[in-house]
Amino acid sequence: MLDLTGHRKEYTTRGLLESDAGTDPLLLFETWLREALALDLPEPYAMTLATATPTGMPSARILLMRHFDERGLVFFSNYHSRKGEELAANPHGAMVFFWPEVERQVRVEGLVERVEAEESDAYHQLRPPESRLGSAASPQSRAIAHRDILEDMVAALRRQYPDGPPRPPHWGGYRLVPSAFEFWQGRPSRLHDRLRFWRDGDGWLRQRLAP
Repeated sequence: MLDLTGHRKEYTTRGLLESDAGTDPLLLFETWLREALALDLPEPYAMTLATATPTGMPSARILLMRHFDERGLVFFSNYHSRKGEELAANPHGAMVFFWPEVERQVRVEGLVERVEAEESDAYHQLRPPESRLGSAASPQSRAIAHRDILEDMVAALRRQYPDGPPRPPHWGGYRLVPSAFEFWQGRPSRLHDRLRFWRDGDGWLRQRLAP
């Protein structure tokens, strides 16, 4: 067993006031992400994606967000993976971005939909050939007897497609269409700042939450 009760960190970097947050959570998210990129933080576009079965059994994993705009936040994956099967049956998802170096966290909730095939094709062509081989070969989330099976499948595809395979039909993009954001900024004495935004027609409402 491991006792971590003595490990503590005091959060002192900065605060989050309503006057600085604005009224559009997408703009605030962009500002925070750009600041994380400017600081050269490790993969600040990485996030935890939570999905659930129709009966409410959750699962979570770390993925890379590859694009976002006013329509939502886009990531790519195998449609036959556990996350893909759960999203097909229950299209609700939640993301968490955590940047400990600046003591910030962003939560995003909403419905998840597949992007258009053309968008998936365009991103697939930008990937390195070896990455395309991996996504085409892997029966993601399925049990396999040993690693050699994967390597043999990749080798066969490499011989067939020296420049990389086309996008397989079981792989592509998803877009989380946000219905709510929560921005968390660490503060001293655990009195953290939390601002929540949620959809209200074509706009957003905002409220402060107790830490």
